Amino acid sequence: MKPSTDPRQRRRLHPLPKGLVELYGLIAVLVVLIPEWLADGTLALNERPNRYAMPMTSRAWRTLPELQLASMTLCELRLLARDLRLWGYNSDARSELTDRLLKRSTRFNKTGNAL
Repeated sequence: MKPSTDPRQRRRLHPLPKGLVELYGLIAVLVVLIPEWLADGTLALNERPNRYAMPMTSRAWRTLPELQLASMTLCELRLLARDLRLWGYNSDARSELTDRLLKRSTRFNKTGNAL
């Protein structure tokens, strides 16, 4: 049978009472928003004022090549490898490139040049 198209015979949805809608809204705030705010506030406790700020450089940071290389981006490492005339540095991963640069820097340090 075909459903009738007569608007009088169509079922009408009864609207929810206003108090029930407000109760659902309150439950949504309690269950979703408040835990989200608490989690955000908890995570913000451990953040430094500037998230990307590097710590102050100490004497060890300036003199140890391992620390210098660790603070460099991959782009800076590749530029350094180009300056030191390393072959095939573009295909190296960061750890491989760092190892190669450390080996080269120890060789240069023995001759009196610094990284």
